Amino acid sequence: MGARTRGAGLNSLQVRRAVKLFGERRLLDIDSQTFATGVLHLIKGDNGVGKTTLFKMLAGLDKPELDDALDFQFNGNTYTHAQYPDALRREIVYIHQHPYLFSTSVAANIGYGLKMRKMPLLQRESAIAEAIHWAGLSGVENVAPKKLSGGEKQRVALARALVLNAPMMLIDEPTANLDAKARDQVKALLESLRAEGRIVIIATHDPALMALPGANTWQLVDGKLVRPL
Repeated sequence: MGARTRGAGLNSLQVRRAVKLFGERRLLDIDSQTFATGVLHLIKGDNGVGKTTLFKMLAGLDKPELDDALDFQFNGNTYTHAQYPDALRREIVYIHQHPYLFSTSVAANIGYGLKMRKMPLLQRESAIAEAIHWAGLSGVENVAPKKLSGGEKQRVALARALVLNAPMMLIDEPTANLDAKARDQVKALLESLRAEGRIVIIATHDPALMALPGANTWQLVDGKLVRPL
């Protein structure tokens, strides 16, 4: 599947500066941080320390204020808040902790982004079918999302991101509030994304993710990314 090999060999993400202010509070103050391909980069930290804000800045979803700053290199190019092209939003996908799913079907949700990009129908259907198989969703492709479990919804969100062929994925708390079986299923999908050579950065409180072989864990404290003790 093309969407599952494109990430291989891409340059790392180099965050040269990421600053976010809320009034007098400096929520983020990150500089000189590199995230390589083929690694699960895990960011932990208390709620409200800025993990989601960092993801939204990198994904171009955060509206910059006057004193905010963003400067990063990705895929050989330099980007800032002021110079963030629309095309970059196709390269960096943000997956929310509580992903919004349309009240249609699993298959329609997975293919939504491809439809918006006007991918031909037969090609789109092939990509959706392979993503359904990848995410272990065979048998529920025509089910309405409101009937899915929390783990199934999370796997739909990951499959929807997969088909978009993005070399970088920013994933917010993918195993939160899941039972053991669902958590293991999501862990396997995250490991698959890592093995395909994508840049995968995950905000999490889950010790099981941090214990995965080769996981690279950071802690966001006082706006800085530091190695946990």
